[in-house]
Amino acid sequence: MTQILPESITEKFQNAEQLWFWFLYSKAVQNGFGRSYNCPTRRPCEILDVETLITKLYLSGKLSDEQLMIMKKFGDKKRAPHQYIWQENRAAYQWTCAMDILENAARQNGWIE
Repeated sequence: MTQILPESITEKFQNAEQLWFWFLYSKAVQNGFGRSYNCPTRRPCEILDVETLITKLYLSGKLSDEQLMIMKKFGDKKRAPHQYIWQENRAAYQWTCAMDILENAARQNGWIE
């Protein structure tokens, strides 16, 4: 007897941070460094879509080298930099600017609510 699986639900991201952390986690799973699990929730984009968007934003000059470095560094820490920690103050500003740019672009693509 064949089991009928419910159709997966597509769920948009709430904001750019959620999109960014999902992207980094998905890349880690894809590369074999994370724990994979099956989830009935689908996202409105693929990993390659996000990678392409980030590349376009960088090549168009909208995202800087510093912003990408901060996005990667704190993405690996699974948290945003905190503006009230003196050492992270500049990183928090750059993170906020980068997330605003990413959120606008992702919203145009229909990935964010």
